[in-house]
Amino acid sequence: MVSMEEEILAEVIGKNITRLRKLANMTQLELAEKLNYSDKSISKWEQGNGIPDVRILIQLAELFGVTLDDLVHEHVDKEVLPKSAKRKSRFITVLCSVGICWLVAVFCFVCLGVFGPELDFMWLAFLFAVPVSAIVVLVFSCIWHWKWIRIISISVLIWTTIACVYLVIFAFTGGMQNLWYLFLIGIPLQLLTLIYFVWRRGVHFKR
Repeated sequence: MVSMEEEILAEVIGKNITRLRKLANMTQLELAEKLNYSDKSISKWEQGNGIPDVRILIQLAELFGVTLDDLVHEHVDKEVLPKSAKRKSRFITVLCSVGICWLVAVFCFVCLGVFGPELDFMWLAFLFAVPVSAIVVLVFSCIWHWKWIRIISISVLIWTTIACVYLVIFAFTGGMQNLWYLFLIGIPLQLLTLIYFVWRRGVHFKR
């Protein structure tokens, strides 16, 4: 005799399998072939008429790139996506955000060209878009714990910010003696960044 809890669990697992299979663009037959089961078994699970054994549940979780907990619980507040779908969604989010930065840079360049065509430093709009884009990527990499992207974005931010300061001073003053010394500031900042992340990694391993 199947209990009410088992019926609810079977229904939840069935819905999750159906949703994740469709997100992966797989048919029931294709999923069955990967699991070495019949498509009738997949159909039965998706309809909530049975629960796969633990071994199959683990295999399904690995196949879809989710956790076992994601597979056996109902998700009301948020939709659980496979890792591949998450990566794609996050990449598009970062790409669109960086694109907005460059759209603003183009807008500033156009405005300067229309209202101040005699200005010689319109190109600085594109230059400043680089460190701003690095900040945007840094924010997302902190949110999503992309360690290496974080290191790269901080490095890009350090050197492009110094380059911006250098070129702005150069553009408005026509150049200053030993102005290139500004780039020396980037060396200790870069070293501190690397030391910090190496130290964090060491602390993580000690735990």
